[in-house]
Amino acid sequence: MYHGWQIQPNAITVQELLDKALSTVFRQAVETLGCGRTDTGVHAKDFYAHFDLENLEESKVLNSISSINALLPYQIAAKRIIPVHHDAHARFDATSRAYQYFIHFEKDPFKLNRSWLIKDQLDLSAMNQAAGLLFDYIDFSCFSKSNTQTFTNNCKIVQAFFAEIDGSLVFTIQADRFLRNMVRAIMGTLVRIGKNEINLTDFKAIIESKNRSNAGQSVPACGLYLVKIEYPYIKNV
Repeated sequence: MYHGWQIQPNAITVQELLDKALSTVFRQAVETLGCGRTDTGVHAKDFYAHFDLENLEESKVLNSISSINALLPYQIAAKRIIPVHHDAHARFDATSRAYQYFIHFEKDPFKLNRSWLIKDQLDLSAMNQAAGLLFDYIDFSCFSKSNTQTFTNNCKIVQAFFAEIDGSLVFTIQADRFLRNMVRAIMGTLVRIGKNEINLTDFKAIIESKNRSNAGQSVPACGLYLVKIEYPYIKNV
């Protein structure tokens, strides 16, 4: 329904609708800056954006959530407004991010556009072994989208594991930062492990090659959720 977070010409985005709602409620032009891009089809259970306001009492701003939500469509919900220092930055101040990816194995209309349907049997043990190898590396160029404007492809992964939950397979991964398309590319490669198309030695060679063409294809966006972002000055609830 929405073409990702970031405002785009000729496409409806989450940022566009949020900016309009905030501008209406606060009666001044508001431009948000989000903590990430969140591509089309990806979901966000936890997402932060910062913005500046002029000449408004803090209490009125903090009590405006219901008014903001009244102007937002049902698929978008504002949870809270947090006062922060004047140079706080939603993207660059984040100290960690966590994603989950959902896979299901039987047709389920309630999971349409919410999870990826795979009909193949997957070797869960092998996939978890491969996920554990991610801790041994910091350069993940092989899982990064080409031609990005990043100065480094180094990331520190602190969690990466699969779990079976209510008949679905859920992959959780947490790191200090992620490259564009990184989680979907990692998942595409781990699924190849699960299908026994490649082994653990191959997986290590893919990472060490630093070549995106050697990794698996990006999995569909529908199964990906941004679930947690941490900041040094915000208490997560």
